[in-house]
Amino acid sequence: MNPWHAHYDQGVPKEAPKARPLPELLRENAARYPKKVALEFLGRSLTYEALWREAEAFAKGLQEAGLPRGARVAIMLPNSPQFVIAFYGALLGGYVAVNTNPMYTPRELRHQLLDSGAEALVILDQLLPRYQEIALEAPLKLLVRTGIQDYLPFPKNLLYPFLQKRKGAWPKTLMGVPWRAFLRPGRPSPVALDLDDLALLQYTGGTTGVAKGAMLTHRNLASNALQVRAWIPDFREGEEVVLGAIPFFHVYGMTVAMNLALLGGAKLVLLPRPEIGPIVEAIEKHKVTLFPGVPTLYVAFNNFPGIEGRNLRSVRACISGSAPLPLEVAERFEKLTGAKLVEGYGLTEASPVTHCNPLYGKRKLGSVGLPFPGVEAKVVDEEGKEVPFGEVGELIVKGPNVMKGYWNRPDETSRALKDGWLFTGDLARMDEEGYFYIVDRKKDMIIAGGYNIYPREVEEVLYQHPAVQEAAVVGVPDPYRGETVAAFLVLKPEYQGKVTEKDLEAFCRENLAAYKVPRIIRFRESLPKSSVGKVLKRELTKEVGARG
Repeated sequence: MNPWHAHYDQGVPKEAPKARPLPELLRENAARYPKKVALEFLGRSLTYEALWREAEAFAKGLQEAGLPRGARVAIMLPNSPQFVIAFYGALLGGYVAVNTNPMYTPRELRHQLLDSGAEALVILDQLLPRYQEIALEAPLKLLVRTGIQDYLPFPKNLLYPFLQKRKGAWPKTLMGVPWRAFLRPGRPSPVALDLDDLALLQYTGGTTGVAKGAMLTHRNLASNALQVRAWIPDFREGEEVVLGAIPFFHVYGMTVAMNLALLGGAKLVLLPRPEIGPIVEAIEKHKVTLFPGVPTLYVAFNNFPGIEGRNLRSVRACISGSAPLPLEVAERFEKLTGAKLVEGYGLTEASPVTHCNPLYGKRKLGSVGLPFPGVEAKVVDEEGKEVPFGEVGELIVKGPNVMKGYWNRPDETSRALKDGWLFTGDLARMDEEGYFYIVDRKKDMIIAGGYNIYPREVEEVLYQHPAVQEAAVVGVPDPYRGETVAAFLVLKPEYQGKVTEKDLEAFCRENLAAYKVPRIIRFRESLPKSSVGKVLKRELTKEVGARG
């Protein structure tokens, strides 16, 4: 038995739950909970029965448009009913979804459409100018346009386009098939889905180069959503209310919010943007029970004006991913809500979650927890040999949620996957009880004067200072040390102008070895972040370079 199994919460299985293709699982819940609300969106609800009918209509629309089985269908939408319908409808029809970030520039969109070979694109009407700019370079067989107004209640559905036009946020020319005209009521032609069929191309963030399409199968996606559900030992089938605030076009939001909710018969409360005001209101109004997020969201939540007076006690469990979760952030959140907030770990190539701290059992400071049911994990040296407990090496993982490979990139695939093991590129260590600690990304590690410095360790110390709201640490070139440590900080409003860079440096000297202390400390109003709330450290590194 693996050492981590002894520390699972009671009721969590040791093996991964048996998976079936996602559309089959949604069809079952439409039969089991036909009149129960599946989606709640800005004042309008869709039942499980209605959601399934619309997914069928979308699948039928794709089939009648003449798309061959396996064709790639790009989805460029915020969290909305249309995203859910297009995703499940594409899979039901035998197609491959391609998650497309609505914040993409025309250049990024062009790369993804051409790289994936997408034949169809479902796009928000307000984003049409981005595609129009590259339409000749990336032609499609099918373009479907939709808008927020398509699922707003009356009279908001009529007012919304009018208000957008007044703001100048409406495209001058419309192209493509309107959403409502595209849906074809009735059942699509049946397609036999195999668990190892490709379901999704999920493009990596490009932190290590050009964005690559991770090939995720029906088995990968269904397994990981069911693993998340199994990790919550008191998950109440058909009764949970899940907040869908983190973007679904990122596989973390897709798995731990969208798929978890719909495979568990939950109500999914959709927010088109992860803004903290609407999040707090949604939790109060809909009595949200599960709130998956990222550390920056929980930081914003903790510092939201008047948060202590809000009724937030419905929240029971939260899994934080995408970036390290500082202990101080988790403790304050738990005090405000009474919920359990635990840090997990994953990566796009694993659909994405591989590790998580137990919700009710032992949590360890700085640890990303234990491998999920059915996931194998170990820490290896440069030659691929397992290292002893406590030693740092590369984390590798294996399980039903690990991708098939990278789309059209056999060389990259062979480097990342070896005998079914995914080499994560993350430096980690494991203790004797099977808890894993991410030390840092191989590429993020700072080497200063021959010493290895892990940004996460420095960030953890900075978060312990009462003035620090957000912290990001990067390595920057240094003519003498090779690299040196730079810290970018957002101060809490009440400390702005009262705490200096010298104060923070002195605090670090008390808590870190001299070589780890930041030599550059900069205060900012905010940190640059990706659409899923991950701090863009590359931008900070460039900023130091530009300013010398």
